[in-house]
Order: sequence, then structure tokens, then C-alpha cells
Amino acid sequence: MIDIKSEDELNLISEAGKIVKLILEELKSASRPGVTTADLEKKAVEIIKKSDARSAFHGYRGFPGVICTSLNEQVVHGIPGNAALSSGDILSIDVGIEKNGYYADSAITVPIGDKVSEKARSLIEVTEKALFLGIEKAVEGNRLFDISNAIQMLAESHGYGVVRVFVGHGIGKNLHEDPEVPNFGKQGTGLRLKSGMVLAIEPMINEGGHEVEILSDGWTAVTKDRKLSAHFEHTIAITEGEARILT
Repeated sequence: MIDIKSEDELNLISEAGKIVKLILEELKSASRPGVTTADLEKKAVEIIKKSDARSAFHGYRGFPGVICTSLNEQVVHGIPGNAALSSGDILSIDVGIEKNGYYADSAITVPIGDKVSEKARSLIEVTEKALFLGIEKAVEGNRLFDISNAIQMLAESHGYGVVRVFVGHGIGKNLHEDPEVPNFGKQGTGLRLKSGMVLAIEPMINEGGHEVEILSDGWTAVTKDRKLSAHFEHTIAITEGEARILT
């Protein structure tokens, strides 16, 4: 069942989204060679505490981290730890927050240091562009897979693989709600988008093939061919005009 949000609910999700945005901005600035993903987690914890909010991820189905930090070939759900960032790495940071009973979720991928390759920078750039092309299609009257198709077409035009096994999702009173939002699909198909729907759109794009596997920690997803992966996400609301970005 898809929950249509009221204006008051959208404002509450937006309040959570402001905290998510702040955390991502701070963590992006702090992501440099020598810093560990545990250091980034600690900074996120401090901001969450000051904001009187709660991590949406910590404890979710047993996830041990407050944020997700996924390095290089890691696609999503990387667990913060003692891994130190090196110049040339790319790091995906995923943050979800609950505030006053409502959730917001967003992710970015950042280049680390000055040794990041052009192919890595291109992957980051295309993945972020794919997110915004998807958001452009997220308007009342369009179909759900119009979003998916826009993401897929751009990624595949660059020879990249679009992850199949993880998808975007509805969000609001719960971190994950209906509908699922794949990053691939046929244009003009899927459910009709209605004003008040809130979606977390999140392209996960691989430099190589789309296949992934899960590491022994039970969480960290990596590309099967161990090529790079990038991830961007925004929580958005469908409106009568262009989508409202809540993160």
C-alpha cells in the first residue's frame, strides 16, 4: 500500500532531511586521506545527538553502523570501521535519519585526495547525473518506471552496469515503504505517480557488470568483478510540478 503524505508530513520529512543533508556535508568535508570510516561515523553520531534525532540504520535488521560507508568496489551497506581512506579511493556515504517519527535518506559518493582517476570521476559524475535525470521524471502523471528508465539509459550509454538487486523505495513513517523504485525499467510502465508520494531514488551504478555479492560480514555488497561502484540518493516528494527534494 502506498501512503500519500500530507503537507504537514512532508514538512516533517523535510526536517529529517535537513539533518541528513548537514551530516553528508560535514562528512564530505572530513573525507580525506588518513581518516577512517569510524572517524566519519563518530562525527555523524555527534551531529545526530545534537539534532535530537536517531539513526535510521543502526540496529535495522541488525545493521551495526550508524551510517553506511562503502569504498571503491563496495556498492552499498559498508560498515564503518578502521579502514583508512587513501588518495585515489572513492567513498559512498549513505545516511538515514528519523526525527519526530518520520524518515529521510540520502547518499553521495566522494573522491578522496588528488589521485582519483578520470574513470572514477566519470563514474561519480554520471551516477549523480542519473539521479537528477530520474528526479526530473518524478512528477505527477508520469509512470514509476519513467524514473527507472531515465537512470538506466544514461548509465548504460556510458557502458556502466545498473545494479538490479538493490533498489530505491518509498519512505515516510518507515525507512522502507512501497513502492520499490528500481534503477532499470521500461519507459511508460509502472504505477502512476501521484502528488504526495515520497520516494528515495538511489542509483547504484557499477563501472563494470551489474552483478554483486555480499561479503562475509553479511552486509557489505561488492561488485562481483571488483570494479568500482558509485551511489547517489535523494528523498523526494511528487508534486503537481517538479519534484520537491527533501534532502
